[in-house]
Order: sequence, then structure tokens, then C-alpha cells
Amino acid sequence: MDLTRDQLLGAYRTMRMIRSFEDKLDELVKLGQLGGFLHLYAGEEAVATGVCSHLGDGDVVCSTHRGHGHCIAKGVDVGGMMAELFGRSSGVCKGKGGSMHIADVDKGMLGANGIVGAGIPLATGAALTAKLKKTGGVAVAFFGDGASNQGQFHESLTMASNWKLPVVYVVENNGFGEFTPTEFVVPVKDIAERAVAYAMRSEIADGMDFFDVYEKAGQAIAAARAGEGPTLLECKTYRFRGHFVGDPLVYRSKEESEDWIQNRDPLPAIEARVVEAGLVEVDALRRIDGEVAEALAAAVEAAEAAPLPRAEDVLSDVYVEA
Repeated sequence: MDLTRDQLLGAYRTMRMIRSFEDKLDELVKLGQLGGFLHLYAGEEAVATGVCSHLGDGDVVCSTHRGHGHCIAKGVDVGGMMAELFGRSSGVCKGKGGSMHIADVDKGMLGANGIVGAGIPLATGAALTAKLKKTGGVAVAFFGDGASNQGQFHESLTMASNWKLPVVYVVENNGFGEFTPTEFVVPVKDIAERAVAYAMRSEIADGMDFFDVYEKAGQAIAAARAGEGPTLLECKTYRFRGHFVGDPLVYRSKEESEDWIQNRDPLPAIEARVVEAGLVEVDALRRIDGEVAEALAAAVEAAEAAPLPRAEDVLSDVYVEA
């Protein structure tokens, strides 16, 4: 384990913030205090954290409809995110993006996306920019198992491999494309196998294990920075909640969900690993839990008090006006 104590605490803080942020959103929706269509990332924290731990301000990520975790892992301010979800002008997109289009370009977060697989070609283009401008930056595309059947997935991987672009394609395979089991629509057992068609390196990581994701993402990102081209990294994970807040979850068994939640939760896993190794004290982790809770309470309070966007600003921040 080559991570320092501070890095381990930082990884735990990120994962705890993602989980607590999503739990808070679920609570707010059920209380009727927050509206909109929300897709929660709880359960998949090790993927975003393990990957983004290797990225800096000069690197970019593209996300999916389930993008809150990627935002937090990339360093987007949770206060600005909360305000955005409340539709307030102090949000990171001035209250106009909402959950499925949340972004912060200054942090290298090019945006969540409501279109399946749409972030894949965006990350490919960002990688081409980095290569042509010789910035040394790396682009990461996060997408789900279902998106690997989309045409832009195959087109992007072809281009990236041909041009040896500095990009990592991260498949968050949580076993379901909305309500459909992955094996019903994907003919290969491992999506990583598809990299063979593009002469591209690939890896499979345990998406519930921060350390496994961290190690394999680190290798992929280092290869991209060194000019060795792209990697298809499949992270096998599981979303603890439904496809969206309010999903009745009739398409998977209670026993299956309970097994993943009780036995594979990435947060107790990272805690047990670092505490048993004597690298971090339990008290330090509990302090982080408290700090995260305080930060989220302050974020909600500030968001509720912030103003809504002004009607006269409806056409600002758009590319084309009618």
C-alpha cells in the first residue's frame, strides 16, 4: 500500500462525503423538500474515488446521469452542488443544470449527461485536445454497462486507439441498465473483453474495493500520460439504491441487495483495511464523519436560503439564442 496517511484519510473523506450526500438527497426528496429526477451513486463510491485520486486540475472527467459521486471525487464544491440541485442561482451551473447536467469546468468536471453514453465521445475529444496541445492532461469517461452497447462507445474507442489518445474509459458495471440485468443485453461476460477489438489494453477491477480500483486506475492513467494510449477499465460494482429515487426495485431480489449492502459495502471495507493495518485510527475516521455531516447541513441551509435564478437570465450561458 503506497498511500500516505493523509491520502488514506482523503480517500475515506471523499467516499464518506459521496455516501452522505446521496443519503441526504434521498431524505430531502422523501420529505418533499427537493424535487427533480435523481439517480444516486451510493454503493459505487470506491470507483469514482479510486480513479479521481490520480487526477489533477489539468485532467478532465465526463460523467453520466448518475454523476454526483464523480463531481465530488473531482473536487466540485458540495455547497455549490447542493444549491444546483435546489435550482438556486448560487449553484455550480447557476441553478440551470440540475442533477443530470451538473458540471464545473474549472474543476475539470465536464458534466453529467442525461443521454446514455454521451460523455464517452466528449472525453475522447478532450483527450485529443490534450494530445494536440501537449498539456499532459488525461481524460476519463465514466459510463455504465448499458452504454457499452451504444455506437459512440465503439466509435470513440476506435479513434482513441488509432490515435493513442490519453483517455481512460471506466465502465461502472453495476449489473443493471436501468431495470434490465446486464447479461440480458451484453453478450460478453466481461465488458473489458471488448477492448480486444480495438487493440486496447484493459483491466477488470473490483468496484467495491477502493484499493483495487486505485491500483488499476493508476496504471491506466500513468500509461495514458506516458503516451501509451487508452485503457478500458471495467469496475464491477453495485448501486445500493434504485435506478432513481422512488424506484420500487421490483426487478432484483431483496436477498441480492442485502448481500451486497451487508457484505460488500466499500466504506466499511476501506475502514477495516486501514485500521487493521494500523495506518489510520478509528477516531480520525469518526471525526471525518462528523465534519462531513456538518458540511452537508450547512450546504442544505445555504441552498434553501439562496435566491432562484432571475427570469431575465433565462437566455444567458447558452451557446445559441433563438
